[in-house]
Amino acid sequence: MSGPVRSHNRPLGVTSTGTRSQYGETPVWAPARPRIHPVGLLGAWLLSAGALLIAAWIVPGASTRNFSGALVAALVIAILNALLPPLVAALRLPLTLLVGFLLVLVVDALMLLAADNITNGDLTVDSFWSALGVALAAAAVGVVLDVLAGSNDDDTYTFRVIQRIARREGKPVSTDAPGIVFLEIDGLALPVLQRAMRDGSAPNMASWLTDGSHALAEWETDLSSQTGASQAGILLGSNEDIPAFRWVEKETGTLMTCSAPPDCAEIERRHSSGRGLLTEGGASRGNLLSGEADHMILTVSRIDAEKHANPGYRAFLANGFNVMRALVLFGWEVVLEWTAASRAKRRDVRPRGRRGGKYPFLRAALCVVVRDVIVYGVLSDMMKGRPAIYATFSSYDEVAHHSGLERADTLEALRKLDQHFGRIERAKEYAARPYEIVVLSDHGQTQGATFKQRNGYGLDELVERSLESGTVTHVGGGDENQSNVGNALGEATGSTGKKKRLKNDVSDQEVVVLGSGNLGLVYLMNERRRLTLEEINERHPRLVPALRGHPDVGWLLVRSERDGPVALGAHGTHYLAEARVDGEDPLAPFSPNAPRHLLRTDGFEHVADLMVGSFYDPVLDEGCAFEELISFHGGIGGAQTRPFLLAPAYLPLPDEPIVGAAAVHTVLSGWRRELNEGAAAVEPQEARPLETTAR
Repeated sequence: MSGPVRSHNRPLGVTSTGTRSQYGETPVWAPARPRIHPVGLLGAWLLSAGALLIAAWIVPGASTRNFSGALVAALVIAILNALLPPLVAALRLPLTLLVGFLLVLVVDALMLLAADNITNGDLTVDSFWSALGVALAAAAVGVVLDVLAGSNDDDTYTFRVIQRIARREGKPVSTDAPGIVFLEIDGLALPVLQRAMRDGSAPNMASWLTDGSHALAEWETDLSSQTGASQAGILLGSNEDIPAFRWVEKETGTLMTCSAPPDCAEIERRHSSGRGLLTEGGASRGNLLSGEADHMILTVSRIDAEKHANPGYRAFLANGFNVMRALVLFGWEVVLEWTAASRAKRRDVRPRGRRGGKYPFLRAALCVVVRDVIVYGVLSDMMKGRPAIYATFSSYDEVAHHSGLERADTLEALRKLDQHFGRIERAKEYAARPYEIVVLSDHGQTQGATFKQRNGYGLDELVERSLESGTVTHVGGGDENQSNVGNALGEATGSTGKKKRLKNDVSDQEVVVLGSGNLGLVYLMNERRRLTLEEINERHPRLVPALRGHPDVGWLLVRSERDGPVALGAHGTHYLAEARVDGEDPLAPFSPNAPRHLLRTDGFEHVADLMVGSFYDPVLDEGCAFEELISFHGGIGGAQTRPFLLAPAYLPLPDEPIVGAAAVHTVLSGWRRELNEGAAAVEPQEARPLETTAR
């Protein structure tokens, strides 16, 4: 198997003499060609025949003559699978994800009907529906047999197919300058990752640390510790005026939401400056924002483009087994969620979130279908030699919201992501250019029973009964990932939700209360500007005392006409502009950077009249969300503000702590320039110790 020789900790694309090859010279990098070994091929054939034999026995209207007949039928189906699904994937289809998925599903059934005719009775299928049932059953049995035989990590055929597709779609970029793959695990905190690596739930990432190829670093989020604000900072270099996951722009009476396609498009328009992380040929996979990429799939801010043909899905659709396998694993994930929810209820596990209704299906969509589509998109990008790829994986975040930070099914979602990261790592030697892999998170999560579980009423109800007059409109419930599944469905069907845009109009409301994890926002809508503390006290004298004195509220951020921005607590006040505290500091339980974060947010144009932060208990390591999520993020307190970078050890890190998503953009952009633009080689060095933010 051909491929470049790699020295320990040396930047790929750097020669043994420590210099990069110059333009016009013979390239050092030559992608390897995946070789199918006869023993592995024989094993795959036998397993496929076994799966087909069992499936035909299970499904009514289907049968195989014997195992020899199943072998013949499996061979015919394998040949047809190598020919027909790639033809479907090559079609320029509108709504590529949905239409292509359904077409490949039909083709899978037709291949079994064709095998019936070709094999002359070795496989018998009575109808289209029997053929479809056999295809699904064979996929399910095949998944089990692959696990039992230990062959489920053999990606040789997958890499060959994707490499072939990349060549047919146009000449891949061929260069010695390394590309960079950013793999974001939504919602994973550094301490959780460290324990997962220690306990075997992230073996691939642990091995990168063990062999010294990678090093861990910590960074600290801004006040709005959620994906919209973090990705704006990381991908675009700025997250100014994004005070929370949801916020109100009082001058227009508009509710903005970080997962709504029109709002994401507007956020990107406001923050794009030509210095996006993915400019000049980059690829965005599964992100809220595109980072000014040229190639996108499942990217919310550019979702309108998905109505048209999108070649980004071709790698996934080109293998008919992928569609069947995704459907089978989708169903299995639903069963796992039902089982886990039942077990948690039976054992009276607390805190315990709501896990019924449509949630099991949303979880399955993120943990299987969306994840697999994104993985294949990344693999395809690598085979095409794209210079920078950024992919977000939301499965851990979604499961943690409802199950808890480190419950068994949450860590299983992380283990599966780690398994796919191992697949991406193995694909590097077959890529069109050398690649480095950076794994990072956009924020972490903190755990605790919700505000409503603790009190029997929500923040909106507390606000409403503390007003002198007026009614409260509450917007909250549901995390960004539930919206993301809806966006993926809208992307697949061509429905972007524009007809529902008027639901964002809150101009006729009196008071709007929003929940963003453990960060609450209170907007008093009778003025189209932010009210001061003095004005709030004059109009609603009971409101501020009720909030700041509540045991589950840690602090209030409000602007005083006399004292400027202040953080109010039950027994003290922190004057942010003066760095002065009277009484007990309400920000003492939080990061030392908390005053800095609140002061910055106070300067945003669309900050709420009252920003409400939940309590945080550092002894119990818990707080409470103002929406019904038992593991949450959005404010400050605990591991939600402690995401990580897992990067090649030779890439430079700043000497000072990394605070804020825009600072992460600076680091990542510097790495990309160093790799993509053929900067001077960086000498190999020892893995740096973990950089931690003082706290």
